[in-house]
Amino acid sequence: MNIVEMLCREFQVAPWQVEAVIRLLDEGNTLPFIARYRKEQHGTLDDQKLRDISDRLTQLRNIEQRRQEISESLQKLGVWTEELQADLDKAETMGTLEDIYRPYRPKRRTRAMIAKEKGLEPLAETLLLQATRAATPEELTRDFINAEKGIETPEDALNGAMDIIAERISDDPAIRAKLKNQYATFGRVHTVQAKEEDSVYSMYYDRQEPLRSMPSHRVLAMDRGEKEGYLKVSLELNEATVLRMIHNAYVIQTGSIASDYVEKACDDAYKRLIAPSLDNELRNELTARAQKDAIRVFALNLKPLLMQPPVKGRVAIGLDPGYRMGCKVAVVDETGRVLDTAVIYPTQNNRIPEAKEKVKELIRKHGVTIAAIGNGTAGHETEVFFTEVMKEMNLGDDLAYMVVSEAGASVYSASKLAAEEFPQFDVNLRSAVSIARRLQDPLAELVKIDPKAIGVGQYQHDLKESELDAALDGVVEDCVNNVGVDVNTASPSLLSHVAGINATVAKNIVAYREENGAFTSRAQLKKVPKLGPKAFEQCAGFLRVPEGKDPIENTGIHPESYAAAKELLKHLKLTPAKAAGQIAALAEAEGYEALSQTLGIGVPTLKDIVAELNKPGRDPRDELPKPLLRKDVMDMADLAPGMELQGTVRNVTDFGAFVDIGVHQDGLVHVSRMPGRVKHPSDCVRVGDIVKVWITEVDKQKGRIGLTMMAPAKQ
Repeated sequence: MNIVEMLCREFQVAPWQVEAVIRLLDEGNTLPFIARYRKEQHGTLDDQKLRDISDRLTQLRNIEQRRQEISESLQKLGVWTEELQADLDKAETMGTLEDIYRPYRPKRRTRAMIAKEKGLEPLAETLLLQATRAATPEELTRDFINAEKGIETPEDALNGAMDIIAERISDDPAIRAKLKNQYATFGRVHTVQAKEEDSVYSMYYDRQEPLRSMPSHRVLAMDRGEKEGYLKVSLELNEATVLRMIHNAYVIQTGSIASDYVEKACDDAYKRLIAPSLDNELRNELTARAQKDAIRVFALNLKPLLMQPPVKGRVAIGLDPGYRMGCKVAVVDETGRVLDTAVIYPTQNNRIPEAKEKVKELIRKHGVTIAAIGNGTAGHETEVFFTEVMKEMNLGDDLAYMVVSEAGASVYSASKLAAEEFPQFDVNLRSAVSIARRLQDPLAELVKIDPKAIGVGQYQHDLKESELDAALDGVVEDCVNNVGVDVNTASPSLLSHVAGINATVAKNIVAYREENGAFTSRAQLKKVPKLGPKAFEQCAGFLRVPEGKDPIENTGIHPESYAAAKELLKHLKLTPAKAAGQIAALAEAEGYEALSQTLGIGVPTLKDIVAELNKPGRDPRDELPKPLLRKDVMDMADLAPGMELQGTVRNVTDFGAFVDIGVHQDGLVHVSRMPGRVKHPSDCVRVGDIVKVWITEVDKQKGRIGLTMMAPAKQ
């Protein structure tokens, strides 16, 4: 298997690009560094394609390693042949490799093994040849009757021989390949009720669906229903068609006594050995594919959530709603520093006036201009309460609020990290701080929380934890490095996601700045314990030094390109201060190709340098649509079919998108109610998108809201 050729074919890229990516990865470079600072070497592949190539490279290398292991095992067993090796070399999947190895793989003691121990293999070979002149079972088995071995009758001998034949058929890679193709084309998934009671899985009671078109979310729901004991699941094929296929491969002639026994062995091979084995193998593959799709959707949702535009330069008040324990309140300044905390009881009628006065006092005292309200228990009542406060204060555009997902806030509040960050605060008050900060800078706050607890995606608790963690960590890494990190204000959590920096080095960076004061240059990072030359190369370009002596250090320009950047400024007769807003037009006028030759750097790197100098300290999130802020609240009772609303996409699944329309309960836009020919909801919307929707139905009893993104006249 030529790994480079396979990667080129799968990702539609040139061999030199794949070879460059493999070399850069093998040299220990991180994906963000490769994507951002080695564009000339790999041909400006984007970070997602680079990550996909890296993941597939790991898979193919694992297949290559397994190929070598099987080859060595076959040699030790003394069964290796050039033909077998040729079959191994042609195999492109792990499943094909295992099918080739199956006949030789050590097994637990089987019926076929026992028959071989009794000396019945020659009889099995005779039957398979189907050329015997014997006319009766007695004639066929005369030489194999042996009471001491437990072969007392012709039936004993023939049953043992058929066991040997059945196992041989079951282990035949060609037969298994044909049957897998049959399942892929014609197989059905059949689910039936396993418990005599209603459940959320009632739609799966006695349901059949083609295996090839089974959507991922239904596979995962079916798996969960089976695990919880509500469903029985099986794969089905037309048995007559399958048996005919196996007969055609092994039954050479009909009408002979040997052929009849071979035919029986074929039937036994399928029903006893192949069908259960393939059912298990294909179900595992189906689940693995569904999990991969679910992980992809989770990652797609997580990225826009982390990349939501921050609400900068505003003092914020965070409200973590609650009934019995009250509503926890925290005020944070523009940098996220905690200014004040309180606990109020806005859901208890006799304490509402007191709660209002306290919130008004905090708003006036600290100049609060924006509020973040958690969407958990008592969230709607707290939202109604706060809108009343806003009306009474009559601050107009000087005060607005946003409902913030509090998923994971309690996990963070009780974590060791939160205890280290806020040792002076109660667990509940920490969550209010987190909610306020999520509005100010979603990325900086959400990186402190296990991505699985953030609450986007589907069936995350049913997915392989290691694969989900790897995918989500990759998303977090891409987002953090795309935005860049202020080395003088970033928390250890944020720093640990910067390319080349692990948790230990992140803590060392914070400890160094606390002991020595703010960093004034990237070069100072080399003095941080355990931050060696390779780590510096990987991380330096993603760390910003706003207080630095050189303005270039507050950009994404890597230190290795400082000389080129300064030469560019000199060539265009600009200073860093004058370059802002002007250098892009000047570079465009002179021509990037000409400048590239003059400066001796590649065009992609040159364009990046120009972009950074044109907007120093730029935050790519600032270019995205601003979050939807509210000044009033609605109730489900206010909703009616046909009503037009604006909302924020909170989650995207395989079957649709959930949209916050300001009534505490998210509405569902089914994929069939999205405009255009949408294969997957993620093709149409992303988490954080502001969308226009229309109400289609309201079920107040079940708390469900149906929405459409297609204007009523167009439906």
